[in-house]
Order: sequence, then structure tokens, then C-alpha cells
Amino acid sequence: MPDPIRILLADDHPMFREGVAHSLGGEPDLEIIAQTESGEEAVELAQRLTPDMALLDITMPGIGGIAAAASIAASVPDVRILMLTVSEDKDNLLAALKAGAHGYVLKGTSASELRAIVRSVAGGDAFVTAALATRLLVEFSRPKKHNPLSELTAREHDVIELLGMGCSNREIAARLHLAEKTVKHYVTCILQKLHARSRTEAALISVGHGLPKRAAPGAIPAKQPPNNKR
Repeated sequence: MPDPIRILLADDHPMFREGVAHSLGGEPDLEIIAQTESGEEAVELAQRLTPDMALLDITMPGIGGIAAAASIAASVPDVRILMLTVSEDKDNLLAALKAGAHGYVLKGTSASELRAIVRSVAGGDAFVTAALATRLLVEFSRPKKHNPLSELTAREHDVIELLGMGCSNREIAARLHLAEKTVKHYVTCILQKLHARSRTEAALISVGHGLPKRAAPGAIPAKQPPNNKR
């Protein structure tokens, strides 16, 4: 008979943790070798006991399950990591997988399903709950909107920001300490990159795509009102 799958269980809810331990530990091929309620202790136990699998909740005291997963994956790479959580947040799922988790299961999963998933992941498979997998696929399949401002150089950003403020080429040249013909060259490049027909259209495109407002390098500071105090 093969050796049982040795499991480390980390969850800060004692009743839930004991229920999972009882459900898994009652099987001849599954063995709970340690339990804890914190991320730090989960890492320490994994490093000391080298279990076959670590079942980690995400929201535990201290460093939490995702950080614990990253530490375990880095220091004990042979340990298979399965997140067992109530979180259906796709960002948590992505963070867990990036940290090194091999599976992501929601706590509403039945005891028999959990046992099957534990065996599958311990055997080398990966697992993500079907609903979350579908949500990720939908998210990744959405076409990404192209931001034309990403084509502009830093100096072109400075120029178009001043265009949006209604500055003429001469005013832009003065503010950025450039020759006026150099500003004209930048404006021409901006119109080409944004496929704009006029300075006004280019300024509107920049506003529509959220051009960040920042002080232009070398800009002439605004004149301060005269101080009449004597």
C-alpha cells in the first residue's frame, strides 16, 4: 500500500479547520500531519515537516495565505499548495497562482469533492474552481483598448499637455525652452501618432484618454501676485 498523502492544514477558523481535518484524515490515503492558524507558522511547519501538500486559507493572521504560499513555494518547492478559501476575487486567485499555488478551491466545496481535488493536486494536476476559471477566461478574452498616448515620447507628452491648455507654439517653446520650429516638429509628430487632423483634435484625444497632468520640465513658473506689505 502506498504511503498516505501528508497534509499541512492552515486556517484561522478552528471549527472549519477541524472539520476539514476530520474529513480528510478519515481516509486511509490522506494524513493530516499538522494544523495551524497563521501564515508564519504554516511556513515554519512546511519547512520543518516537508509535507506532500499544504492547504492554506487566504485570510489568516500575520502574513496571510498568499504570502505563505510564496514562501513555501520558494523554500520547499516539492510541496504541493492548495488554497482553500471563501474568496471568489479574481485578483486573489491570480495572486495565489503567481505565488506558486497549484490549486484554488472555494470552501463551499463538498467533502467528497475536496478529497478528490486533494488527491488530484497531490498527484501533479492543477485545479481551479470552474466558475472562477470561466471568469478568468472571460476577463482575458476581452479586447484591450489601445491607448494612443502610449505612442508619445515624454517630450511629446509635455507638448500635448500645453496644447490642451491652449498654448500657442511660441508659448510652448518659451515654457519648454525650445526653438519654435522644434515645437512645430513635435506637434506634427503628435498629429501623426494620434491620427488627428488638428491641434484641437489632438488635445481632445489626450483628454479623452486621461493624459496625466504633470508640470512640464523647464516650465516658467506662474507669476506671483505682488506683495503690497511693507
